[in-house]
Amino acid sequence: MNPTRCTIAFLIFGLFACTPSIQDKADQAFREGYKHLLVMHPTVQNLERVIFLTESGIFPLPDDYRIVGVYHRDAQYDYSRSDEFIARTNPGNMALYPVDVPIDPGKLFTTNALTPVFEDLFRKSDAAFFLGGPDIPPATYGDAFNLLTVVTDPFRHYLELSFLFHLAGGSQDTTFVALLDGDPGYGILGICLGMQSMNVAAGGTLVQDIPTEVYQVFTVEEVVALDPDRQHRNYYSYYRLDPDVSTPSYHRISIDQQSHMGTIAGGEGQTPHVLSSHHQAIRDMGAGYRATAWSMDKKIKEAIEHNVYPHVIGIQFHPEVPYLYDPEHKLMFRPGEKGQYGFLEMHPGAEGADFHYAFWAHIAAMLQ
Repeated sequence: MNPTRCTIAFLIFGLFACTPSIQDKADQAFREGYKHLLVMHPTVQNLERVIFLTESGIFPLPDDYRIVGVYHRDAQYDYSRSDEFIARTNPGNMALYPVDVPIDPGKLFTTNALTPVFEDLFRKSDAAFFLGGPDIPPATYGDAFNLLTVVTDPFRHYLELSFLFHLAGGSQDTTFVALLDGDPGYGILGICLGMQSMNVAAGGTLVQDIPTEVYQVFTVEEVVALDPDRQHRNYYSYYRLDPDVSTPSYHRISIDQQSHMGTIAGGEGQTPHVLSSHHQAIRDMGAGYRATAWSMDKKIKEAIEHNVYPHVIGIQFHPEVPYLYDPEHKLMFRPGEKGQYGFLEMHPGAEGADFHYAFWAHIAAMLQ
């Protein structure tokens, strides 16, 4: 054989031999002697946020925890970027777990081909975070597709919905034995989309667009004229007149004192401000869950928790965003105005800041 061809063949063979397969990555994600926190949909941004929260001490994750990012091979996001991020930053306590089993969208809420994968993940981990993102396919909760619903990554949703059903069960199959029955202390946190996914996985439904369905308003001008506590994202950003206008907004929440949210708020009558960026919400509650926080007019559920499993919590707002904790970071809410609204400055103490720090301390204590 030509020596040059021989060398090329050797290099190609060596490249493939040294490149870990999907199964290799899955097998290497967990380590003996550690606890493991699953982070679903481990985009670079989501990994950066977890690292920020833990390294800053805002979320004091115990030292014996490793972070394992879980995703499906058919999801739209390019998770090679996450691989590169982990290799470049070398956090030491982080790995990825790709799922390489086909998903049947018609069999999400019952025993299916993914069941052994979910059992393995549950057995090897101690908690799971389900984070924010775009809208869930309405067919998964038996609804027609609203023209204002935007689905960009259906297989991400299919994986997370089926996993959540396996974890906590749902009304779709009442004979199914939830994994948490074997370990009721397992922790689950759902943030924004994550909370909506928890609800849908349990057989609940969603409001597909808050302004049009809840408040019966149909234009940006009508939404921005509403009380700020009824605005769940900043609709001034829709004008696209200024790229610096923030998409999220701040609004207050009302809290059930006999709940995780009540413990975090630390006092009767507290109505902390939160960062909000969503246009969908829970309509009908899924089996096993109850609401524990609401918008100030009680029309939008802002937090849920499970009635049986004590460490299963969902929130509609975003306490994980790093700039909330940066006094120098300012948001702009209207075109043409200078950014002048830092969260810690605008909502100090009981108005919001204390609640956010207490939230992450509470979640960390829950994981111990």
